[in-house]
Amino acid sequence: MNESWAARAAPSLEDFETLAAAAIAALPEEFRAAAAGIALRIEDFAPDDILREMEIDDPFELTGLYDGIPLTQKSVFDQPDRPDAIWLFRRPILDEWAGRGDVALGELITHVYVHELAHHLGWSDADIATIDRWWE
Repeated sequence: MNESWAARAAPSLEDFETLAAAAIAALPEEFRAAAAGIALRIEDFAPDDILREMEIDDPFELTGLYDGIPLTQKSVFDQPDRPDAIWLFRRPILDEWAGRGDVALGELITHVYVHELAHHLGWSDADIATIDRWWE
């Protein structure tokens, strides 16, 4: 057993925020600029109303979410009721990280964040899958 794990606690919400901030800072400039106006929300799980709206029964199935109007659909006439946000859900990400066992936590958080940022840019899941075949 690696002794360095003996005294470690699970990564906290604050640890996730630090890892997400590093992911944002490492983005190419054009994507970092797009990310600048998006709120970052980190919670243990998606709120129940979001899970109901998305018809998700198991909260471990949702690792992240873009909540807003994609740039490709925004209009100067839009009157948003809240800022665009990218949500990262700690417990489902940790569950996936433990289940995979082949990726660093920071890399997984970066992947989830970038996937949600792509939705902000107007990309569909199919568009994202053409360049990011994460599940393989």
